[in-house]
Amino acid sequence: MSYQVWLAYMLACWVISISPGAGAIASMSSGLNYGFRRGYWNAFGLQLALLVQIAVVAAGVGVLFATTPWAFLVVKWFGILYLLYLAFMQWTASAQSIDIEKEQPTKSIPKLILHGFIVNISNPKAIVFLLAVLPQFLDLSKPQWIQYVIMAITMITIDLIVMAGYTGLAAKVLRLLKSPKQQKYMNRTFAVLFSCAAGLLSLVHQ
Repeated sequence: MSYQVWLAYMLACWVISISPGAGAIASMSSGLNYGFRRGYWNAFGLQLALLVQIAVVAAGVGVLFATTPWAFLVVKWFGILYLLYLAFMQWTASAQSIDIEKEQPTKSIPKLILHGFIVNISNPKAIVFLLAVLPQFLDLSKPQWIQYVIMAITMITIDLIVMAGYTGLAAKVLRLLKSPKQQKYMNRTFAVLFSCAAGLLSLVHQ
């Protein structure tokens, strides 16, 4: 993986991590209910699940590319269509409130980690998204496992930073999300970002 490809991948990771989803909501909820120092353990559970999902994608895609020459194009255009689908869903998404439990009893660190793990591992869209995005940045002339390790470390590091922001600034973020109009603007902003990512993806060649 060249530096230029890694840089593009890193930027994609930021967009993916910042995009609101189940993990972001879980992090904000944990931050509000348990405070940053304890609530942030939820993010480590999210990353454990992400690591498992990346390993699954790496094992499957590696075999697929090695045995099927045209698999790259199939996965590439699947990724483009999926990103456009996400853009459509984000654009048309309705405003949703986030339920916060008041006076929540203190939850143990293992339970917080387990909660984060379940949130991510039980989301089938996550692994489909990884399948659509990760292969686009592979250099098939070099060992794939090394590249997947680099991509996993990059994505997990960035996601930990983003989830720290969601956890630590939960109260402020939720005040912004309380307005349906503001939620609508945010959703459509991310819809545009997903569309731009699809356009950039169409320019990638094997």
